[in-house]
Amino acid sequence: MNILITGGAGFIGSHLAERLLENGDEVYVIDNLSTGSLKNIEHLIGHRHFHYAIDSVMNEKRMDALIAKCDQIYHLAAAVGVKLIMDRPLETIETNVKGTEVVLRLANKYKRKALLASTSEIYGNHVEHKLAEDDNRILGSVKKRRWAYACSKTLDEFLALAYYLEKKLPVVVARLFNTVGPRQTGQYGMVLPNFVQSALLGKPICVYGDGNQTRSFTYVGDVVDAMIGLMRCPEAEGDIFNIGSNEEISIKDLAEKVKKMSNSSSPIEFIPYEKAYGLGFEDMQRRSPDITKIQGAIGYNPRYSLDDIIETIITHFKG
Repeated sequence: MNILITGGAGFIGSHLAERLLENGDEVYVIDNLSTGSLKNIEHLIGHRHFHYAIDSVMNEKRMDALIAKCDQIYHLAAAVGVKLIMDRPLETIETNVKGTEVVLRLANKYKRKALLASTSEIYGNHVEHKLAEDDNRILGSVKKRRWAYACSKTLDEFLALAYYLEKKLPVVVARLFNTVGPRQTGQYGMVLPNFVQSALLGKPICVYGDGNQTRSFTYVGDVVDAMIGLMRCPEAEGDIFNIGSNEEISIKDLAEKVKKMSNSSSPIEFIPYEKAYGLGFEDMQRRSPDITKIQGAIGYNPRYSLDDIIETIITHFKG
């Protein structure tokens, strides 16, 4: 099968490309390298079934040619990371909304099945329970820049479902919860690689806020398997699925765990949000998925525990 991955030189995209090549697929990647890196796919370059283009998904001529020759599309290209969202909100909105519109319009032109990678940020500030796909969203004021990303991805989801309902385009939406693993960089505010790198270097492990906010982390290999499983499941078309882990931890406890597992002497420092991101930032106090739906659809269960994940990232950074 010929498969296109947008954002394929990114952290998740590169792992997905590896897995699809292992499955015997012909893999095409497009990435503008704004947050991705050629280093992530350098080991794939030269593989006879791997092809890559350094370009934007908003280049419609290039995208038309790629989608015409592919059977499926994994749309992962997006502006990502808290720091990028806070520093460049306009780029976040334009990249996510315009890029997705181009992908879906051309996918519909050739009737290619597509998976849209969405985000747990969609849910906003729920704290009462684990998040299920049909839950209402609780978002902050439009004056809080943090919510620009959630709103842009919300519009992406509306577009995808509209194409399914009106055009019968086979499309699946996957909401990812804190995907982590090798090749993820702390450059854009990703918490776990930042913690591990600081711990290994003996630098302060910086926790933003009071550290009581909780998250669940999912290994990239589990996420890749789930996305491929959803694309192979006809019943998943036109629907939304959480991809995440049931294991939940506070950020301050995560810092302590990373420090212990890396045998680090690093101090743990608490940094006010305003100092880290400036005015206009608002965090979510809890973000943990209900994965009942995807378990029923494709039998998904994450294989990697949080300790497994941390150990893998420590090994990766040690080289």
